Amino acid sequence: MSETQHEHEHEQREWTPIHGESYHSVPYRPHRMPEAESLAHSAELRDRMRERRTVRQFAKDPVPPQVVRDAIACAATAPSGAHQQPWTFVLVQDADIRRRIREAAEHEERISYDGRLGEEWLAALRPLGTDEVKPHLTDAPALIVVFQQRYWLGEDGTKHKHYYVDESVGIAVGMLLSALHLSGLAALIHTPSPMRFLSQVLGRPENEKAFAVIPVGYPAADCQVPDLVRKSLDQVLVEV
Repeated sequence: MSETQHEHEHEQREWTPIHGESYHSVPYRPHRMPEAESLAHSAELRDRMRERRTVRQFAKDPVPPQVVRDAIACAATAPSGAHQQPWTFVLVQDADIRRRIREAAEHEERISYDGRLGEEWLAALRPLGTDEVKPHLTDAPALIVVFQQRYWLGEDGTKHKHYYVDESVGIAVGMLLSALHLSGLAALIHTPSPMRFLSQVLGRPENEKAFAVIPVGYPAADCQVPDLVRKSLDQVLVEV
C-alpha cells in the first residue's frame, strides 16, 4: 500500500477513544514546499489576516452552511492535550434558539455592566464601544457555540479526565476564527459570564462547559469597527 493510500484509509477511520492504548505510529511525509513558494504563501497569509476584524454589526443575509462546517472541520484538526480533542461545536441557525440565547446573554450582561464587572474591566472595554445590548446574537445568521469537554465517559460510565482543556479549546477557536476569515466570513468572540444558560438552552451534557459564542456572517453594509492599532511584530516578537 502506498503512503497516499495509507493516509486516505487513516482519514476514513471512525474515531474511538485511545485512552490506555499502546503507542502506534504511521508514516508522515508531507510535500516540502519550495522556499520561494513558502515565502509567497506566508506573505499572502499575513496580509489577509491583517484584514481580520471583530465584527458586531452583521447583515442578516444567510451564509453557506458548508463553509461554516468546513471551518469547524479545520478547527477540529487543532492539537490537543493527549489528543483527547476536548471540544464540541454546536452550530445554531434556528432563529428561535438564537433569540433565546440573546435574551439570556443580555440578562447576564446587564448585571455585569451594572457593576459585576468592576470599573477596571469596564474601563478596558470602553474603547471597544460595547454594552449590554447584543444584536449580533440574532442578526448573524449562524452562531457557533463552543463547549469544552472537561472529561469523557467510558462505556462502563467511568469518568476520564481530559488534560490541557483550556489550552486545547483555545487553539481550536483560534484556528476556527482564521478559517472563517479566510473563507470570507466575519465573526466575533462573545463570552457572556456566567454561561451556564448555554448548556441549558442547547441541552448539552454535564461534562461540557460553554467556552464561547461565535456569531458568524457577513458584515452589515453600514458596519463600523473600533479604531484600533495592533502591536507591531517588533512589539510581540523576541528572537534569541
